[in-house]
Formats: sequence, C-alpha cells, structure tokens
Amino acid sequence: MKKILVVGAGKIGSTIADFLDATGDYAVTLIDRDQPGLDRADVGPQVRKVRVDIARDGALAPLMEGHYAVLSAAPYHLTTIIATAAATAGIHYLDLTEDVASTRAVRALAEGAQSTFIPQCGLAPGFVSIVAHDIAQRFEKLDTIHLRVGALPEFPSNALGYNLTWSTDGVINEYIEPCEAIVGGERHMVPALEGLETLGVDGVTYEAFNTSGGLGSLCETYAGAVRELNYRTIRYPGHAQAMKMLLRDLRLAERRDIFKDILEYALPVTQQDIVLVFVTVSGWREGRLTQESFVRRIYGETVNGRPRTAIQITTAGAICAVLDLLKDGHLPARGIVRQEDIALPAFLENRFGRVYQGRRHTA
Repeated sequence: MKKILVVGAGKIGSTIADFLDATGDYAVTLIDRDQPGLDRADVGPQVRKVRVDIARDGALAPLMEGHYAVLSAAPYHLTTIIATAAATAGIHYLDLTEDVASTRAVRALAEGAQSTFIPQCGLAPGFVSIVAHDIAQRFEKLDTIHLRVGALPEFPSNALGYNLTWSTDGVINEYIEPCEAIVGGERHMVPALEGLETLGVDGVTYEAFNTSGGLGSLCETYAGAVRELNYRTIRYPGHAQAMKMLLRDLRLAERRDIFKDILEYALPVTQQDIVLVFVTVSGWREGRLTQESFVRRIYGETVNGRPRTAIQITTAGAICAVLDLLKDGHLPARGIVRQEDIALPAFLENRFGRVYQGRRHTA
C-alpha cells in the first residue's frame, strides 16, 4: 500500500481521503488544523486523522516521512508551504489550486526535484485542460480554444442563482484576480467578471464570464498557436452583474474576509448540484474551418455509501485519477507534469476518471 497524506479535511479533502481509502491500495492520513473539521470528515474508519497547523514552521515535515505523495486540498495560500515540504522530503506532490502565483512557485520547486510535482489537478484547472489538449491534437491548424465550466445548484432559489458548493476562498479569488488569456494571438491578462457571454445547454440558458486560474498552463502551451484561448465560469444569468456590484461598487474585493463572511452567512450549501463542462476547439481540418466540442453534465451521487456532491466527485475524482496514473507509471517519476501531459483516454478509463463520462449533451 502507498502511504498518502491529504492536507485539508473540508468537503473535497475528505472525499479524496475516502475515495483513496476505499480502494485498499492506499493508506491515507488526513490532516487539518481544525479538530471539529476532522471530526466531521465523512471518511472510512481506516483513514487516520491528525490535527496539525501546517503554517507553523516545521510542522509538516515529520508527517511526510515514509510517504509516497502528499495531496493538497488546503486553501491556496498554503500551497507553497506544502509544496516546499514535499520537495524537501522528496515525495510526490499534487494539488488543486487555481491560484496562478502559487502554481508558479510550485513549478519553480519542481526544477531539479527528485519527485513529481503535478499542480492544478482538479476540475478547472485540471480535467478541462486534458480535454482541450486532446481535442486540439486532431486539428491541422488551430483557431480558438474555449473552456467553460460551472459548479451550480440544480435548483437555484436566490438572486445570485448560486449556492456554496466548494471553497469560498477559492471562489472569491477567481472573481478578483486577473485572468490569463490569448487574445488576437497574443498572451494577455484580462479582468475577472468581464467577457460576459450567453450559452445554452440542453435547453437551459447560462452566462459565462472570465475568472482566474482555470486555464492552468494552456496559455504557455498554446502561445503562438491559437488566435483565441480563454476560460470562463458558467453561472445562471445575472450572477456576474450582482458580483460586480458587490466586489467593485461596494468595494468588497478590498475586504475579502468580510465578503467571505457574508457569503457563508447568507448562502446555504446544497447537496443537489450540477457540474457542467463545455470545452470547444475550432480550427482547420482538411482545409476547412471545423469545430469540436466536449460537453458533460455531472450530478451528485452516493459513493462508498456516502452522498457526494457533483463538485466533490469531479474534483476528488480528478486528483485521485492523476495519482493512480502516477502510481502505475503512466506519468514521469520526477519534475513538473502539466495537465495537458496527461492522456485523456487513460484518464477516462481510470477507476476515478470514469466519473467524467457523465451525462452526454442530448441536443
């Protein structure tokens, strides 16, 4: 059995720990600084729970001894602490962060490392980059790559059309930080909450707008190869305008702690959510401008006897699938691995990656 550390006992971290534990192939330790959070973690009895504040100097290093890999489901501001400890310990490192600056730090740590570093292993960034790269290989010349992803309540019931389905810190960060994109063939940073567009899937109308971090390393990979490349988050209509009012007009972007408190006080969580994946690539095949899309709707379900939301299943499933591929020798044993280095067929055939087979678009 491979010994695995999972950092962060929230909804995603506990799902990761439970998924890995249930296979019988991994011995899992789940760590968090919050004892009540550890107590609430819905995991199997074999998962070891350890309370530790990893922000304290040297606290994480002793726990890494003898482990195969560490998987970070912690807030993005702890990413570099965990990655640095993994580099020092010489163990493999995987994370879910969407934060661009943190990912740059992880890539720097991977240079010359004796283990593998695989940042951004979630849904977006993560799986959507694997899909986009796979489709792009089937074109002679590329024009556009568009990635659209939404984690949405199945039954919206408030003016925002939104319920809390994952990290509040992560959502706020995506709505504030500048966004990487390729515009007119050149790399740019574009503002979050802009680029508003309307799209329809299975008869439902959605909006999509720029948010930070969802492209992973695709801008670097496709620099000079596409006219347009961007990532936008899918929400129900009206959400972007409401967020602009809160973050810009009321200046809550300058007071993230207050904005987080407001969201977590006012917006209920829901188990009834949907993950919508919409990746579209256009370019030339046999001299003709052509478009190919990958569209999935994924719903929550019971896994290992425990109810899991769609965002838990897709995010935890993605990082667990990548860990499996690493363990089985399908990925390099050291250095940086980009999401687009991962083969889509191998991912979808994996026991965890199969969740993304989901419900196909019916139109």
